Amino acid sequence: MEFRRNIQSLLLDWKRNPQRRPLVLRGARQVGKTHALKILGEQEYRSCAYVNLFDADAKAALASAGSPHMLLDSVEAYTGVRIREEETLLIIDEIQELPMLLTMLKSFKEQARSVHVAAAGSYLGLAQHEGLSFPVGAVETVVMQPMSFLEFLDAAGDGELVRHIEELDFDFLEGFAPRLERRVRQYCYVGGMPSAVQAFLDGGYQAAREVQLGLLSDYDMDFSKHPQAGGDVERVRLAFASIPAHLARENHKFVFGHIAKGARSAQYESAIQKIVDSGLAVRVSKVSKPALPLRAYQDLSAFKLYMHDVGLLSAAMSVEPADLILKDTALTEFRGALTEQYVCQQLVSEGIEPYYWSTDNSSGEVDFLFRHAGSVVPLEAKAGVERQAKSLRWLCSKFDLRGYRASMRGYREQDWLTNVPLWAVGAFFREASQALDDALLGDDLPPLQS
Repeated sequence: MEFRRNIQSLLLDWKRNPQRRPLVLRGARQVGKTHALKILGEQEYRSCAYVNLFDADAKAALASAGSPHMLLDSVEAYTGVRIREEETLLIIDEIQELPMLLTMLKSFKEQARSVHVAAAGSYLGLAQHEGLSFPVGAVETVVMQPMSFLEFLDAAGDGELVRHIEELDFDFLEGFAPRLERRVRQYCYVGGMPSAVQAFLDGGYQAAREVQLGLLSDYDMDFSKHPQAGGDVERVRLAFASIPAHLARENHKFVFGHIAKGARSAQYESAIQKIVDSGLAVRVSKVSKPALPLRAYQDLSAFKLYMHDVGLLSAAMSVEPADLILKDTALTEFRGALTEQYVCQQLVSEGIEPYYWSTDNSSGEVDFLFRHAGSVVPLEAKAGVERQAKSLRWLCSKFDLRGYRASMRGYREQDWLTNVPLWAVGAFFREASQALDDALLGDDLPPLQS
């Protein structure tokens, strides 16, 4: 089944841009990077040359190329595809296996601009090569995430509802709320990894779970495949495995001492950064004040670590379908971890960098804060329809902010609070961002008159 991925429109814009630079598509393993590039090559080019450097023969064929033209000759010899300017898409998959090719992309910009080159690579491999000279400014880097809820909804056959959600047509959607809530529950179990989504559509919940467990096992083995991690290998594995347990705790804050007995930040900080760089986790830092720029108020010593996909978190927590689909047990247990993971994933899929806020003694906390439409947005994630939001109300009152709550309730505007249905979180904040961008169009200052 061909899933509609939002990144396809971005890739098409890249293809049509006369000032394009070589493209590097990054993201965690198996989020769909290769498939997206192949679809672009098949639909938008006369030919496509694909090389996967996990293949030993392909790696050997390209290893001696010392210039873009030598590389093109080697690719043609290996694939049998003639690389024609403006007509052929060259895809180099798992480019981290030959770091010198990543560096060579800069030369394509300078010496062979008319050749369309797209590279894909996992963060894990790209992050491990010490001393790698990344061609900053010479390539266009795009990050690919797992499928968002709206992409999942479209894949499940509800594309018409997707269109209404993207238009924020809440009056129309109110009649479909039970269906959309069921889809949110399904998504929290299945997640957005394309292979798990496909398995769910073909074989149901158990088929999806088998794929998820396979993915978690693959990631664990990946950590051991990169000797550049040195002594960090076991620490990376332990830190990654501890994420579900951390999210199940009182305030979801990541505590190094909970990884292993006697664990300290100095021992595990590098390991955690490798997990984040690999795209397998999202680091959400605490801010001391809800003011712009949020990064200026970042507390580097306090953070939460979410997995990159809610379905994989569900699998890691051994959530059963009945506890998630038929009742609220899985959503309300684990301190609402699945709901927070779901909301975080939708925000990140829209390019939003989330933070969180809490008091020094952790007596009050707001799940997410982020910059949006020129303001700070405080957002609470709630599993059900509960109304209580004492910390959110206090923060909004003290700093004169408008509060937002994502929950199973319908869309509501109150005096200080907006409730956004969980199924609309991504589209809601995307639309507000687009409105600001539109308002800034044509804002250049006119030239001075002589």
